[in-house]
Amino acid sequence: MTARIFLAIALFGGTVPARSPITHEAMWLMKRVGAPVISPDGRWVVFPVTDPSYDAKEQSTDLWLAPADGSARPRRITFTKGEESGIAWSPDSSRIAFSAKRENDETSQVYLLDIARGGEAAPVTSLSTGARSPQFSPDGNSLLFSSTVYPGAGNDEANRKIAAERKARKYSARVYDGFPIRYWDKWLDDSQTHLFVQSLEAGSQARDLLAGSQLVSEPGFAGTSTLAGEELRAAWAPGGQSIVFAATTTRNRAAYADVVTHLYQVSVRGGEPEALTSGSDSHSRPVFSPDGKALYCLVEKNNGKVYNLSRLARIGWPASGEPVLLSPGFDRAAADFDFSPDSATIFLTAEEHGHSKLFSVPAGGGETRLVFEVERGAYSGLSSAVKAGAPTLVGNWQSAIHPPEVIRFDLEAKNHRALSDFNAERLAAIDWQPLRSFWFTSRRGKRIHSLLALPPNFDENRKYPLLALIHGGPASMWTDQFVLRWNYHLLAAPGYVVLLTNYTGSTGYGEKFAQEIQFDPLKGPGEEVNEAADEAIRRFPFIDGARQAAGGASYGGHLANWLQATTTRYKCLISHAGLINLESQWGTSDTIYHREVQSGGPVWEQGKVWREQNPIRFAGNFRTPILLTVGEKDYRVPLNQTLENWSVLQRLRVPSRLIVFPEANHWILRGEDSRFFYREVHAWLARYLGL
Repeated sequence: MTARIFLAIALFGGTVPARSPITHEAMWLMKRVGAPVISPDGRWVVFPVTDPSYDAKEQSTDLWLAPADGSARPRRITFTKGEESGIAWSPDSSRIAFSAKRENDETSQVYLLDIARGGEAAPVTSLSTGARSPQFSPDGNSLLFSSTVYPGAGNDEANRKIAAERKARKYSARVYDGFPIRYWDKWLDDSQTHLFVQSLEAGSQARDLLAGSQLVSEPGFAGTSTLAGEELRAAWAPGGQSIVFAATTTRNRAAYADVVTHLYQVSVRGGEPEALTSGSDSHSRPVFSPDGKALYCLVEKNNGKVYNLSRLARIGWPASGEPVLLSPGFDRAAADFDFSPDSATIFLTAEEHGHSKLFSVPAGGGETRLVFEVERGAYSGLSSAVKAGAPTLVGNWQSAIHPPEVIRFDLEAKNHRALSDFNAERLAAIDWQPLRSFWFTSRRGKRIHSLLALPPNFDENRKYPLLALIHGGPASMWTDQFVLRWNYHLLAAPGYVVLLTNYTGSTGYGEKFAQEIQFDPLKGPGEEVNEAADEAIRRFPFIDGARQAAGGASYGGHLANWLQATTTRYKCLISHAGLINLESQWGTSDTIYHREVQSGGPVWEQGKVWREQNPIRFAGNFRTPILLTVGEKDYRVPLNQTLENWSVLQRLRVPSRLIVFPEANHWILRGEDSRFFYREVHAWLARYLGL
């Protein structure tokens, strides 16, 4: 229970409300607070808040404004059903730009809202192809943004014409001459993301900076693929006369080679972009220091390894030479990063041992240091006031028992202060407690970290069944954070201890640890999951070793299927979006090359991994009852994988249940689907673990 609510009870003579286990409704209806963006002068913070609903039509996302010093509660500044995103402040901290699809819009457009004067947001763009990700020019008089256009279209009229011609076609077909053809849950087409600049003067038209260039005519041209679509991460250069952005010209090689991204510079008047980086390493996320003397980016090696860290690098400006790594010895992947106002220090977040922490590094290079230790939760969404008098940083903080809220970092006190508390009342009503953690040394001599989520009304003297929950990725980690898709405490609610193990291949433990899953994708990690369960049972008397289950999604589903092939220790298993056949997964997934890098060569060479770590080759060992779930629109681990698994299980008469979600992709995102999913998982566990 929060201190604020306890104080209210004391002041007004109330009684402490009874706490109850978390329900799906309590989890799903928590306000969802997005990443904050602080004004350049450090006075204000704007952030999106989603008001969720089981009916997607009733869900809304609006923008909220809060003083960065915490002197007043946040207030809502937009009031529409449409979702606002891509917040950007003007250099003078008086206005914000954002992308939204409002009542009369056919596609998302950029809107401008005067924070200083108030009033309604006004549309800036009117492109038929939409507009997103706005950024103000250094003088505040123009906006840079992205739009997805048709190849060869030089202006909006041409885009409208092409769209009309395609709509009028009497046939329906997808035609491809190269790879890739799908991404997560979408079929790819020939559209491209371009950069546009538009003056804020009345009557101004948007100008496509890349139209007609040789760069966009390259068959492998593309931006960075994200779940929201393709993005050209871009930044205004000092002086406002050019733009730096990240793009690739090798996406068409994705079937047989790494896709490499590089930085390019293009004039605000358009023309042919100039490449600023080269070579086999990927460069992304360009950001200029506040003083304009250097360009920074993330660099990731392409060296035949299955995983490489994203590292901060510096390029002198005007551009000179190749990027220089700031802190080569820092063995963590940089995530969000931003600058101190004097351009002397870069602050960044990075995963470490089940948390996401705040670090700092000299902007000229040097040792990366932890700003302060974190014992609970995870930071994200870092944003710095680059024109403030002193470092002023905000972000999000969350933990397994606290959904994300906006915070301000207190660098002197070495902690943070909450600027929002949208979910305080709901949180106070839930019976849960922070995650526990432990380390052990595996039989292979590796130090392995695990977290434990405990059930409600927990009693150290009772015995609880164990659910070993396996994370996906594999290049990710179980983090002390609040999640919807596999909420630790909701899974534990009926009376289970949930074990979260960061097996070999997980991030947050150094590059080597994450790379060591190469050529050993299932056997080693599977053994570590089993060993973690053994260690938890040995260490914690409240775990009932006679009642164990395991499950996971994506790579966690792969490992659940591997456990099906290699052990009968678990009373039941759960596999969501899990592969059963390495070979057919290679041939039908939306990405394929990294799978042969992982396995030591292409399928037809039949190396050891293809022969010795393919679950379907061990189908004769399948004995454990298993629940299979899958989204029909999942192209990363396509439906065929689950159907193959189902066929084998039915042929062998292994107790099993199949659930296909027709509207789901790799994740179960619809509220009612999610509620049904958790109900089925709990019923499956209860059936075999005796609760």
